[in-house]
Amino acid sequence: MANESGILILGEVDDSGKLASSTRALCGLAHGLAASLGAEVSAALLGSGVRNAAEELAACGPARVFLAEDEKLSVYNPGIHLPLIKSLCKSEGPRVVLVAHSTMGQDLAPRLSYEIGGGVVTDCVGISVDGSALKCSKPIYGGNVIAGYSATVAPLVITVRSGVGDAPAPGAHPAGIVEALGAEVPSAASAQVTERIKETGEEIGLEEAPAVVSGGRGIGGPEGFSELSKLAGVLGGAVGASRPPVDSGWVPSTSQVGITGKIISPELCVAVAISGSSQHLSGMADSRTVVAINNDPDAYIFKVSDYGVVGDWRSVLPAFTEKLAGLLKGGEQQ
Repeated sequence: MANESGILILGEVDDSGKLASSTRALCGLAHGLAASLGAEVSAALLGSGVRNAAEELAACGPARVFLAEDEKLSVYNPGIHLPLIKSLCKSEGPRVVLVAHSTMGQDLAPRLSYEIGGGVVTDCVGISVDGSALKCSKPIYGGNVIAGYSATVAPLVITVRSGVGDAPAPGAHPAGIVEALGAEVPSAASAQVTERIKETGEEIGLEEAPAVVSGGRGIGGPEGFSELSKLAGVLGGAVGASRPPVDSGWVPSTSQVGITGKIISPELCVAVAISGSSQHLSGMADSRTVVAINNDPDAYIFKVSDYGVVGDWRSVLPAFTEKLAGLLKGGEQQ
């Protein structure tokens, strides 16, 4: 093992081929851990046409970025990605492997930990060093409790919830070098991706959106979500939903925020006609600012909101959207 105290970040790109914000956040988290462990930070990026993203990743401070580019890596496939990452872990021997708690991360982490004989902790919201152990915290029981895990096993694979960690400021760390991963890309896998179907209507993913406007059962039907889309458009954000609108077929499942949906951490979350169940709150708990609109003054959502409006969303939201659009337009003209 070449680097038994090292930290390895498994990077990702978004649908446009740019480095995912979750990967930049992992870099900030990794540098904090590295200072406590006396460790070197490295990263890996697998994909097709991702050289620019690899350079961007190197600028975030990892000493080395291992790059594998191949058309077969354009879509995540464990049968192809896993052997490459396993080979890298065997040659580099990191103590910690960090990956975002994304669709890829959730699938890859347990597979990788088994293959390299390590441990795994998923959906972490905090990581610290305590002597010879790594302490990981994660939400359990629908987000109502934060559990602590102390791990001394190495290597340890950790998936990190979106929004945890701060991306390093430009120039905060010396840029690393990008080098070829070196392992041969498998020619085939037992499972093949035959088609990708992308939901239309959203220009930005929930996890990446700086603002999210979410609707609940009280929206009343699919038509109401068009009003939420107007506000999301003004904010440059995305539309989310609690579970009932998804179960009712008003919005696609990709819009669901919650423990069984997407985990979001926007700068602003506007919760419209959402009562505030623990299932939904666990998915939006890391939002920086929460604004709630609900006609029930006793709705639990108000207990976790920074700002609240008691009233019918049909009257409040259009006026709020119009006023906000005017203020933003006026600011642009100044």
